Amino acid sequence: MLKSILLSCIFLLTFHVSANTSLNIAPAAEKASPLMPGLTIPALTLKDQNGKNVVLAERFAEKTTVLIVYRGGWCPYCSKQLANVQKIEAELADLGAQIIAVSPDSPEKLAETKIDSPNYQLLSDDSLVLSQALGLAFYLDDKTATIYRNKLGVNFVSLDGKAKVALPVPAVFVIDQKGLVHFQYANPNYKVRLTENLLLAAVKSVAEQ
Repeated sequence: MLKSILLSCIFLLTFHVSANTSLNIAPAAEKASPLMPGLTIPALTLKDQNGKNVVLAERFAEKTTVLIVYRGGWCPYCSKQLANVQKIEAELADLGAQIIAVSPDSPEKLAETKIDSPNYQLLSDDSLVLSQALGLAFYLDDKTATIYRNKLGVNFVSLDGKAKVALPVPAVFVIDQKGLVHFQYANPNYKVRLTENLLLAAVKSVAEQ
């Protein structure tokens, strides 16, 4: 009996440590380590605005993908970025590229976003699984988290069971049909975003390969 209890305690302790060490969340935005060109996006499944599962690898296999990771619909800089990318959507489509934008917003929140295009899909990463896999997730400091909660009404997921909350560093990846990253732009300063001209140049470069 005692042996069984000891074994159970060891299992629980190991599971707890494994669960904690499996998180890939930087202590600050400046400490994030985004996935670099030449590496492959992990095969993950997210949900669309209707709560349906979307296998990223299957979407990537369709055509060149512009993958945008943003902080959420509540962020004005993110909303402006998505609107600007929408302006060049036709040009991206002509280059054979689709747009997939991912945020920590829930599927219900995504449903409120007024983007309706077969070539532009919004996906929910509300557990920050993809953001962690891409090396973009970081913890907010307590002061910032409180400001965001109280003034913006943002709902954050507490990934470690504590009051800490996390967000992704805004980023843009250009990915081929095998899921390989050819271009990456990530900036810990969320106010600075990739220009549309540079994005078009990056997609054109992939299209010409």
